[in-house]
Amino acid sequence: MTVVIQLALLVVGFVFLVKGADWFVEGASKVAEKFGIPQLVIGLTIVAMGTSLPEAAVSVSAALKGSADITIGNVVGSNILNVLIILGLTAVIRPIAVQKSTVKYEIPFVALISAFLLVIGYTDHEVGRADGVILWVLFIAYLLYLLKMTKAGENTAEELPAEDEPMPVWKMLLLIIVGAAAIVLGSDLAVDAASELARIFGMSERLIGLTIVALGTSLPELVTSVTAAIRGKADIAVGNIVGSNIFNILFVIGTSALITPVVYAPNFLTDSIVCIAATVLLWLCVFKNRKLGRAGGAVMLVCYAGYFVYLMR
Repeated sequence: MTVVIQLALLVVGFVFLVKGADWFVEGASKVAEKFGIPQLVIGLTIVAMGTSLPEAAVSVSAALKGSADITIGNVVGSNILNVLIILGLTAVIRPIAVQKSTVKYEIPFVALISAFLLVIGYTDHEVGRADGVILWVLFIAYLLYLLKMTKAGENTAEELPAEDEPMPVWKMLLLIIVGAAAIVLGSDLAVDAASELARIFGMSERLIGLTIVALGTSLPELVTSVTAAIRGKADIAVGNIVGSNIFNILFVIGTSALITPVVYAPNFLTDSIVCIAATVLLWLCVFKNRKLGRAGGAVMLVCYAGYFVYLMR
């Protein structure tokens, strides 16, 4: 009975996380639009951060509760899952076109910061506050890069259709407040339930973080990418996933480390290497033709299956 209750709480937590992020992004986007911020900038910043809010909330909550393995496992697991499962599944449904800047700069940047996380974590088995400052400096530099790309017109973003009736300000603010509250509540429920399930089944928090929690917090990216593929707009998927992975490392781990030092267990060495390898595999698949085809997507799904077997061994 305890297992059923904890599973129910975990599901409820994920529902709050996904819906909370959705409401928060909608409210924040409308406020930004009202103040004349271009839609492209909104998409590259607020919306991209919004899809990483579940990871951020769960990771910070886990770090504060001393469940560091869930913090690192959540981010590393989400980044692996984002590339191998979400992009793999999306590409199998419909081949994905990739922007030139994504191939040239953003995918290599993900590999670089993933390697940086491995180095700072494995060196002293902790991502400390000084490391958090470095990650945040890189995060700010990435935001400046996005703004520069926007002004140079080198990136494109999907324009949202104009609304018949503008949303009232009180509703925008209500969405932001309720969304933020749902994210906080959902992360609290998810971390507590995941930790309890780990204890009940004798599973490590690392394994729970890399699988169940990573999948739950990646639901916004999964739904967005697969829906985009089904609607014939799969070309936005790679940029969204790559952006989300950058936010996960720089913003999520950086913020968690600033609040409280995050322990990096030696076991995460293999997972971090897999995370880097998945990014390199993505780059190799899209480097030549700037397109992730069905064959590449299938290879990614097979690679994740192999990684999952390794985790379960």
